[in-house]
Amino acid sequence: MRRREFIALAAGAAAGWPLAARAQQGAAVPVIGFLHGQGPEGHGYRLDYLREGLKDAGFTEGHNVRIEYRWANNELDRLPGLAADLVRRQVALIVAPDGTASPLAAKAVTTTIPIIFVMGADPVRLGLVASLNRPGGNVTGVNTILWELAGKRLEMLCQLVPQARTIGYLVDPRSPATAADEQTVRTAARALGRDIVRVDARSENDFEPAFAELVQRGGEALLVNSGVMFTGHRHKIVALAAQHRIPAIYPFRAFAVDGGLTSYGGADSDAHRLAGAYAGQILKGAKAGDLPVQQPSKFEFVVNLKTAQSLGLAMPPTLRALADEVIE
Repeated sequence: MRRREFIALAAGAAAGWPLAARAQQGAAVPVIGFLHGQGPEGHGYRLDYLREGLKDAGFTEGHNVRIEYRWANNELDRLPGLAADLVRRQVALIVAPDGTASPLAAKAVTTTIPIIFVMGADPVRLGLVASLNRPGGNVTGVNTILWELAGKRLEMLCQLVPQARTIGYLVDPRSPATAADEQTVRTAARALGRDIVRVDARSENDFEPAFAELVQRGGEALLVNSGVMFTGHRHKIVALAAQHRIPAIYPFRAFAVDGGLTSYGGADSDAHRLAGAYAGQILKGAKAGDLPVQQPSKFEFVVNLKTAQSLGLAMPPTLRALADEVIE
C-alpha cells in the first residue's frame, strides 16, 4: 500500500487579502460548490475539518471564498439535479465528500469543473480517475481505502468476540461500491472461518428492521460498512447495537467516541483537511488531473472500554496495546 505525505502549498498573498480589498481590485470572490448525498446532521465535524484545510491554504469561508451547499438529504436521485445546479452557477470547483454517490453525480454533469472527492471505495475501479498517481481529467481527491481495510476490521472484531461464528454486515445497497466491498468481506470471513449475514439499510427507518433481521438470523457481532448515511446516523446505530448487545466495529473514530465498541480506519480528520487543502490549490490554479489522489498516512484504532465492559467483553491485551486511543 502506498502512503503519501501531503504538504499543502503556502498560501499566495492575494488569497489572504481581505474581502473588501479584493473587491476594490475588481476580483470576484471564488465560489466552491459542496455536494452531499445526506444532510448536515451528523456531518458538521467533517465540515470543520474541510474548512481547516481551506484555511491552511489561505481561504476562509465568508472572507475570500464562498461555499454553495447542496444537500440531498438521503434522496440520492436528487444528486444529478443538484450537481447540474452548481454547474449552472459556474462554481470554481465542486467538493463531493460523501463517498461514491456525489462525485459520480458531479462527474456525470461536468468534464471541466474540478471535482474533489473523499471516499473509501476504489476511485480507479469506479472510473472516477485514470490512476491514483495521475488522475487525469477533472477529478481528484482523497481515498481512505476503507475497502482494503474491511478484512482487517473483521479480523479485529473476531479477536474481540472469538466465540462469534456468524457476523452481521450492515450495508447501504445503493452504493456502487457495495458489491466489491462485500466480496472483500466474504473472502476475509472464509479465511477466518466465519459466516457473513448481510443486512441492508437505505435510510434510518431501516435500522431497526435490519437489527431485528440480524438477531433473527443468528448474528453475534456486527461489521458496519462505510456508507456515509451510517456516519450521519451513527448515534442510532450505536444505540441499537447496545440495545441488542451486539459487539460492533465501525469505520470511523466518531462512532467509538459516540459509544460504539471500536473503530478502525484512516483518520477522518486528515482526509477532510486534505480535501480542503486541495480545494485551495485548485483555487490558486492547480489542475485537478495533475494532483495525485491522496491516501492516509496513518490509521486510527479506537476502543471504547466502557462499552466493552457493558457488553461483558474482556479486551485482549494484544488489541489494547495496538489501540491508538482507549476511551474509558
